[in-house]
Amino acid sequence: MKSIRLEKINSLLREEIGSIIQRDLKDPRIGFVSVLEVRTSPDLREARVFVSIFADEENKRKTIKGLKSASGFIHKEIKDRLRLRNIPNIIFELDDSIEKGAHILELIDKISREEKIE
Repeated sequence: MKSIRLEKINSLLREEIGSIIQRDLKDPRIGFVSVLEVRTSPDLREARVFVSIFADEENKRKTIKGLKSASGFIHKEIKDRLRLRNIPNIIFELDDSIEKGAHILELIDKISREEKIE
């Protein structure tokens, strides 16, 4: 069971990391990224940041690589912006659930159209 404090920290981190990625990162490898969720360990040692990247597979890999290389900068920025005793190490993970959902909807639409034809 998550504590209210941990949920607040996750929400704060999601907002700040999203802001840093959009406004402060200048890495050309990083395209359009949306921070979907942050899951922080109870001891606040690490934060898994789940991102959605709107690009083809090759650019997704480049973007994740860029995000991983920028994690130290992001960590420093969060330390400067937030009043937390411990700032967790940031681990970026690709979340493709939105794309999977869109693909499922496409399949459902296709089946619906085929049934109407018959």
